[in-house]
Amino acid sequence: MDDILTKLEQILEDRKSAKADESYVSSLYAKGLDEILKKIGEESTEVVMAAKDGDKDKIIYEVADLWFHTLVLLRHKDIEIDKIQQELSRRFGLSGLEEKANRNN
Repeated sequence: MDDILTKLEQILEDRKSAKADESYVSSLYAKGLDEILKKIGEESTEVVMAAKDGDKDKIIYEVADLWFHTLVLLRHKDIEIDKIQQELSRRFGLSGLEEKANRNN
């Protein structure tokens, strides 16, 4: 199966050149960073609320929204998904406490 995140990353990149009235993502890019961050904040809150409700299907739906808007942010800032994967790989095998201690140095 093809990697959906990579496909989505390309679509989000392509939306940068579309007119704001032609796509939702293009309209977010046109509105700028604050609007993208607002959407991430809204989606984060919706994930928390879904988790509190305990509805797994709703959690999945809301996390997908959060990931989507986070990917919009990454493309807006020209950060490739691969960079996030590399950072996660770097952390793999580290305990959370060890990783946190390394950040404080």
